[in-house]
Amino acid sequence: MEIELRRDLAQAGHRTFGKFYLDNVFTCETLEPPVREVEGVVVSNWKLREDTAIPRGRYRVIINRPRGSGLHLPLLLNVPGFDDVRIGPDDSRRGLDGWILVGVERSDIGLLDGRRAFHELFQDIHDALNTGEQVWITVG
Repeated sequence: MEIELRRDLAQAGHRTFGKFYLDNVFTCETLEPPVREVEGVVVSNWKLREDTAIPRGRYRVIINRPRGSGLHLPLLLNVPGFDDVRIGPDDSRRGLDGWILVGVERSDIGLLDGRRAFHELFQDIHDALNTGEQVWITVG
């Protein structure tokens, strides 16, 4: 399964909106911290802790349980300069380093109906992984 995150870099301010596509089909809206990436520069030189979107690239996705949580969440593997990057619902998690939050639609303050969007996305990822398929996300 291929997930594509298409960022809306025209957005100004303290957040980055985007859209998730699964196998080229629009799935949900996304929200991340600001994009600060400077191409060709080491992540530690441009990253602000808990206030920076992950670098562009292609990452493998698995599902596991974060430390101290009872929930299973998608985890992006081998993200340069970031640890424990997750995909989660906008209405439950904020300010987590590099996380990609999801929702059904955008609002002035973030995303709406994050749990519903997350549940549908999680089920698609879970089903793909259960059939032995690898899941990848391309962040562009």
